Amino acid sequence: MRAVGLITEYNPFHNGHLHHLRHSLELSGADVAVAVMSGHFLQRGEPALVDKWVRAQMALAAGVDLVIELPLPWACNSAPQFASGAVRALDALGGVESLCFGSESGDLAALQRCAAFLWERDGEISEATAALLRQGLSYPLARTRVAAEMAPEEDYTGILGGANNILGLAYLRALRSHNSSMRPLTLQRVGAGYHEEEAVAGIASATGIRRMIRDGKPFGAFVPEGSCGPLRQALEQGCCLDLDCLHRLLLARILRGAETLRGIYQVDAGIEERLFAAAECSEGYAELVDGVKSRQFTRTRIQRLLCYVLNEVRAEEMDSFLNAGPLYLHVLGFSERGRQFLAAHRKTRSLPLVQNYSRIRSVLRKVYGKDNRQLRLAERMLAQEVRASRTYTLLQRHWPGGPRGLDFYREVLREG
Repeated sequence: MRAVGLITEYNPFHNGHLHHLRHSLELSGADVAVAVMSGHFLQRGEPALVDKWVRAQMALAAGVDLVIELPLPWACNSAPQFASGAVRALDALGGVESLCFGSESGDLAALQRCAAFLWERDGEISEATAALLRQGLSYPLARTRVAAEMAPEEDYTGILGGANNILGLAYLRALRSHNSSMRPLTLQRVGAGYHEEEAVAGIASATGIRRMIRDGKPFGAFVPEGSCGPLRQALEQGCCLDLDCLHRLLLARILRGAETLRGIYQVDAGIEERLFAAAECSEGYAELVDGVKSRQFTRTRIQRLLCYVLNEVRAEEMDSFLNAGPLYLHVLGFSERGRQFLAAHRKTRSLPLVQNYSRIRSVLRKVYGKDNRQLRLAERMLAQEVRASRTYTLLQRHWPGGPRGLDFYREVLREG
């Protein structure tokens, strides 16, 4: 069975994702679509609209065959780390022949040229970008300006200006740095852009759909029919993100004192004092982010930082995770084709595969041994993921009751 890999967040799954799914299968000639999907906290530092099982169910209903969770250290991180974790997870599954991603460009050759330029001149680009950052430019603008100055004969500015292009460049770099055998493919993004809130050609962005939901407007026309049911049910039950809950939990953590934030991942350069000052007078989550944001600290970076604060992500531990890479693969759901794919590639998988966490510790001990560094690191990675899931239950508008350690109790989703 031929498989194509998709790196996703599905927050929520919408018609644009359906277009990507169908055309990825067509372009790759694959029989099976495998999605590596972020868990409860996302790449741009936002908690997901609904939990990871609802989002996996939406994907399976639309035709994705297998959904694997991308763990928190990579799911809620910069584009290079996000890409690195996802590529490593897809490679570890075995049998995934290609990786297909959306881009504003749609031109794989142009993206590969830009990725090669960024790779080959990485040191020079980093040094020149850092100099512009010290002058007050934002990171995206600084890197774009450096690329234009170093390669005036190439039009890299257009590529570096697209959110999906930037992720695509990170995927290409990750494929290269990890010596992946997956073949890269790209599709030009159609419909509304990443940040656009208005629908285009029947496709609204995830940002636009979340805005519709927040404003009480109808959104069903922009979500595949089969995927709409799980989303509507979660929303009707109140099992969805509440920004007021997020704000209050963050205040409770930050107002313990700026000094208590030191040691949290990416808390440096005195930003803990800015966090504390903003928390003292903010009246909502958006105001808290705005109070910390500056030319040096973009909104996305602040949002990710707040996720690290919320989940008590320690810098030393995070660095260990990122160096090691994912140490297990958590299956959220599969179709019958997905189950067959997993069975067919059992012997080529390089990481342990788990469904819910009820037996994960015995699985990890069997793979890594009873007492060694890899086992301890895997158990700490597991503890961080469990903590993130429990924290996410506190962010929902309504909690239906029961144990909050959902990873231990939720069975793998089966479609068809």
